[in-house]
Amino acid sequence: MKTGSPEEHWQEDCAPRRVLELFSTKWTSMVLHTLAVRHDGTARSNTLHRSLPAISKKMLIQTLRDMEHAGIVLRTEYPTVPPSVEYSLTPLGRQLVEPIELIYDWARRNASALDALQPRMTSRRR
Repeated sequence: MKTGSPEEHWQEDCAPRRVLELFSTKWTSMVLHTLAVRHDGTARSNTLHRSLPAISKKMLIQTLRDMEHAGIVLRTEYPTVPPSVEYSLTPLGRQLVEPIELIYDWARRNASALDALQPRMTSRRR
């Protein structure tokens, strides 16, 4: 542990651990990025699904529910026929996009080095 970093800052429920918990699935950052960059912060679930073709509908909905529970997206249901649902970034979600975009930019700049890494055993990348 870094000198000068109080131990209580690294407890199980500390803020850094809670934010990393948001990213326990790979899809959270991708949904945040897609909502912010491709859809200006608001999109319907079907639009998001088309923008993220590798995600299953079930995983997208679960990810959006987790994000809503965390307070980073807002779910708005419209009483139309058929019913429509729209997801939008909350102010907290918009702030969270900033560090995600920094990581995505870093990944783009270092794509060759990342491609050279051995895939994890659980990775779909081969």
